[in-house]
Amino acid sequence: MTGAPALRAYRLKRIHTGWSFATFVAVEYDVLILGRGIAGAVLAETCQLRGLSFHVIDHKRRGNATMAAGGAVNPVILRRDILCWRGAEFMSAARSFYRAWDRRNGTSSWEDLPLVKLFASAAAADHWHQTAADPGRAPYFSTERPAVVDAAPLMHPFGYGLVPGAARLDMAAFLETQRHALLAMNRLTEHDVAEAEVRIEPHGIRIGSLGGSLLVRCTGPFHGIGGLSLVKGESLLVHIPGMRLHALVHGGIGMLPAGGELWGVGSTFKWNDIWEGPTETARRWMLDRVADMTSAQVEVVDHRAGVRPAARDRKPLLGRTGQHQAVFNGLGARGAMQAPWCAAHLLDHLFNGAPLDPEVDCARYA
Repeated sequence: MTGAPALRAYRLKRIHTGWSFATFVAVEYDVLILGRGIAGAVLAETCQLRGLSFHVIDHKRRGNATMAAGGAVNPVILRRDILCWRGAEFMSAARSFYRAWDRRNGTSSWEDLPLVKLFASAAAADHWHQTAADPGRAPYFSTERPAVVDAAPLMHPFGYGLVPGAARLDMAAFLETQRHALLAMNRLTEHDVAEAEVRIEPHGIRIGSLGGSLLVRCTGPFHGIGGLSLVKGESLLVHIPGMRLHALVHGGIGMLPAGGELWGVGSTFKWNDIWEGPTETARRWMLDRVADMTSAQVEVVDHRAGVRPAARDRKPLLGRTGQHQAVFNGLGARGAMQAPWCAAHLLDHLFNGAPLDPEVDCARYA
């Protein structure tokens, strides 16, 4: 492992039998990462790839959005039939990052999947066809009609279009595989850090026995940085008999395959009462949307809620917030897609002196 932490000092510890040298050793890292949602997890991997020493401090809290996320990765804004902001750039970085991660770990957390968009009207179908006719948009907009889609128990009286360049990240598998690896390397402390524990020192930051040249806060909705707009989302895991289509689906709501005839459904968006957890109102709304997409009998298996840390302008929040502190936040609903590019860009800025793109600089809300 490159970038090994330096041992700093021993100290004496009082025990009941008298004074003795303790096994407590303070260590220094290049980066302390606070939080291990998708931002913190990807940042840790990027630090390791670059030979930077790091330690992650994380505690899963109620409302954590990453643990409730389905993992759909889609570069297209479906309500407008356009590529999202930097969609091609983010998607390329994400695909490269997660595929390499899977190769190193012998896993299959990333899977390229087409997305099926069910048209809500004849006008929506016409607009898609016009968009797909543009040669420059061919990688992301298709009018193909695969037999497997037609055979699925989906209702699409106005037809459908395909986004060939979409994918799914198995978020739970990715995070759990990384967790075991970090614990084995002694690079993860699972602890809920109170702000009083964060001590600013002349040459860095200290949290307990852990010291770092930089502390990067990746704490999502649990960080009060300027520009952050918290959004509650709810999702369902449902059983849809006969629905074995291997693709993402979007109609009145998004659905993604979760194995066999299980599907993840979600999510809703709410800007008030964001910490209330799953609600019957959202459950019924999601099931009504699914009923518009399939005639099959749907059974709810699980219901979750999470709070997404979106920025007000829907662009990431990156950069320094002090001499020894930085932030990596505001990824919102496209976190899995944006995180790899953002992590690389942030480290380029913090350690190589590269200028920070003004569009993602957290200083825009200072």
